[in-house]
Amino acid sequence: MRPLAVFDIDGTLVDSRASIFEAATEASRALGLPEPEYDRVRRIVGLSLPVALRELEPHLSDIDLVRFVEAFKAVFQRRHSDPDFHEPLYPGAMETVRRLHRDGWRLALATGQNRRGVARNLAREGWADLFLSSHCAEDGPGKPDPAMLQAAMAACDSDPARTVMIGDTSHDVRMAINAGVLPLGVAWGFHTAEEQVAAGARHVAGGFSELAVVLDGFADMTGAARASA
Repeated sequence: MRPLAVFDIDGTLVDSRASIFEAATEASRALGLPEPEYDRVRRIVGLSLPVALRELEPHLSDIDLVRFVEAFKAVFQRRHSDPDFHEPLYPGAMETVRRLHRDGWRLALATGQNRRGVARNLAREGWADLFLSSHCAEDGPGKPDPAMLQAAMAACDSDPARTVMIGDTSHDVRMAINAGVLPLGVAWGFHTAEEQVAAGARHVAGGFSELAVVLDGFADMTGAARASA
């Protein structure tokens, strides 16, 4: 059996950069806050929403933070209810996960989204058949706590030596390290390759074809280790 690959969603499989920034901007306007710069917003993506928005606006009272979170959710839900709204997959994302699934990899999701967002993505054509399990911040501690990865390994009958985490932020990297899992980054999402390497990423792929080569090498290595055990 091939290893377990756990994928982040936003910035890794799905290009949600514009929608997240626009939701943060509109929610800030609703509370009379200054509109945030994109560079500040991108740094908080991957964290659970209350933690992320607290980092974005650390001076808010607890009551105003709740209002900020609810405003962000309302904007996001309104946008996603528009039939013309679309968050595209990154080029090569679907082909890569399909190929991994076909090759016998176990696949799971670990995301800072809430359960509603996970369900929305699992409703994409073919997704529900590809991923054995999905884990989000509503299930327990969010990134960089290892809880989501530990739950994914338990659900998919894997262990740290046979598991890899693929994400686009330093939060993903630190979660993987905290779980004893191989941290791999991608260069097309929210955090830069340099930020991910500084957090401890073992490799940051510049494209899905490069990521596939790295994953194949990991599968060969873990397979050889099991054969010699």
